Amino acid sequence: MSTDFDVAIIGGGAAGIGAARELAASGRSALLLEASSRLGGRAWTYEIAGQRLDLGCGWLHSGDRNSWTRIAEEAGRVVDRRPPKWGVQYRHLGFSPDEQKAARGAFAAWMERLAVNPPPSDCAADALAPGGEWNGYLQAISGFISGARLERISAADYLAYDEASTDVNLRAADGYGDLIASSLPIRTVLRLAAPVAGIELEPQGAAVETPGGTVRARAAIMTVSTAVLASDAIKLPSGLDAWREAASVLPLGRNEKLFLEIVGQSPFAPETHELGNPRNPRTAAYYIRPFGRPVIECFFGGEGAEMIEKEGPAAGFNYAIGQLVALFGSEARRSLRPLTASSWSRSTRIGGAYSYALPGHAAARRRLARPFEDRLFFAGEATNGHDFSTAHGAHDSGVRAAQEALAALQSRSD
Repeated sequence: MSTDFDVAIIGGGAAGIGAARELAASGRSALLLEASSRLGGRAWTYEIAGQRLDLGCGWLHSGDRNSWTRIAEEAGRVVDRRPPKWGVQYRHLGFSPDEQKAARGAFAAWMERLAVNPPPSDCAADALAPGGEWNGYLQAISGFISGARLERISAADYLAYDEASTDVNLRAADGYGDLIASSLPIRTVLRLAAPVAGIELEPQGAAVETPGGTVRARAAIMTVSTAVLASDAIKLPSGLDAWREAASVLPLGRNEKLFLEIVGQSPFAPETHELGNPRNPRTAAYYIRPFGRPVIECFFGGEGAEMIEKEGPAAGFNYAIGQLVALFGSEARRSLRPLTASSWSRSTRIGGAYSYALPGHAAARRRLARPFEDRLFFAGEATNGHDFSTAHGAHDSGVRAAQEALAALQSRSD
């Protein structure tokens, strides 16, 4: 059997690009197949009204060890090292200092219970204080971090991320999505708008079915989201039921970003942050005038993002403007205009934000990361045991899968 490439990479997000970079460094030929018309996956720097806005990931979490920090600096890109304003309620609007102290205390106590006396159910909600005054706040935080209510979150999985995080959060000034999309090696062959319909394993590799015909490679790396992998969108070889099952217990959370444009005189100060209603699990978090830009980033997670998924972005804009007016006064309304919004949950090519593990299923990440018959390899943020839900976790999983593929190819050559 003749092969067109050493490795075919399915998916052009951070994991696929990470795999492509590792393969290019090894001198192996690679083809990257991306279903959409752009690179980046859940990283997307969108240009509108003269602004570059990250509709997907925007912060380089664990920035002191984040692979993309190094890549950005090597490329001469500006990395903004100012700490985020999360947790600092501008002018204490709608959230008094005493309330903030109490909410932070409730969060710390919940985290201590998770770590010291984890619930036998592995359900993060079972560590909540019954009837706790700030349980709504904790549910909102879960929505931002995991995209789901605590009743659906594995305590062990949550702790694995928390223990690995360095709490250093940086920004790519020109856009995280642009950084990722621009990092594909020149030698990697790229095909956009090329959704993969199926993969079949052959004696010397894999046959990948695309709209342009069948591509043959000596190995293939799957980097699609768990929502796609758990569905029947791609026909996979028999024997992969365990991988689909692992993907199904690592669902994608619900997170969306809406951007409001600030026009004229306004009460909105640069680089400030507000939590709309700290007692409401549906609340949005508002990053105001990031980098001094005339926009407000409205971040919805969990219940808030589900509302937008069901009712549409117009409902989200109305909700956000209502919360901001409640904080800043009625005059603020005339300064705000809907600008743009993400729609990750409605995207058939992705199906949500980032993965979380259902209670009792943290180990599914390891199962999903296993190679299959030394021909099919798996990457993506969901396969990373501690840096899941991040672009650097996705990148590093792509590097790991590429190294596994390279070792398998070398073994076959010996």
